[in-house]
Amino acid sequence: MLDPFQFMEMIQSDLCSMAKSQGSADFRVDEWTRESGGGGRTCVLVNEVFEQAGVNFSHVQGDKLPASATGVRPHLAGLPFEAMGVSVVMHPRNPYVPTSHFNVRIFFVNLPEGKKVWWIGGGFDLTPYYGFEEDAVLWHQQAKQACEILSPEAYPKFKKACDEYFYLKHRQEARGIGGIFFDDLSDLDFDQALNFLRAVADHYRLAYHTIIMRRKGLIFGERERKFQCYRRGRYVEFNLIYDRGTLFGLQSGGRTESILMSLPPEVHYRYDWHPEALTPEADLYRKFLPPRDWL
Repeated sequence: MLDPFQFMEMIQSDLCSMAKSQGSADFRVDEWTRESGGGGRTCVLVNEVFEQAGVNFSHVQGDKLPASATGVRPHLAGLPFEAMGVSVVMHPRNPYVPTSHFNVRIFFVNLPEGKKVWWIGGGFDLTPYYGFEEDAVLWHQQAKQACEILSPEAYPKFKKACDEYFYLKHRQEARGIGGIFFDDLSDLDFDQALNFLRAVADHYRLAYHTIIMRRKGLIFGERERKFQCYRRGRYVEFNLIYDRGTLFGLQSGGRTESILMSLPPEVHYRYDWHPEALTPEADLYRKFLPPRDWL
């Protein structure tokens, strides 16, 4: 049986290596502990490509599972739990390189009768500022391949869940072009579940590294930078209003700096702004944000 703690540490190490390969700087590494049980390792990178890239590993225990973590199992709220996972958000400098998000997690809950239940969750999604069809297709091709370890039905199911989850209801628009999102998944044996999480990590790394290499050298100016900072505001809104991972971290007494590493360093808000018609900025709203079948 695979050791989930070592498994998550290995995923964190692999994703740190991918980000570090893009520049000369090294990660700042903060080891932290949690008073009520557990801790983690937060790795944050600022280099030539990333304005901020965060790769966070956490392993926490507690007496009362927060409601934000239970998904379709609300009856488990308030029971003793253990949770571990890796969460990644990478904010690039170049507006032509999209922001990416990746997360895998495992929950264990101790039932009153002495039994233990577990489930996994996670996925990855892409938030472009300027859309490229070939990047979107690649992203979803890799998402589909990650799901093939489960069944042919897994990708369309998890893609739909991602489109629905990363949606800003108050804006009536998607955060990005989606990917895959799954939660409360437990109908596998434990090693199969970890193998699936490994596939998700591997395909995320391959897809995002390829897109970075395609776009990081593109020339941009003040217009593109302002639009990037404006669209980053949507990222902030989603994470602070809707994101269950952020809510779980705060509700469970996690380290605030690690939880909020997902927020971009610089954001602009412009009152009632709309892109001009027939511009690349308008294309993002018209061609890329509405959910579609990229394959």
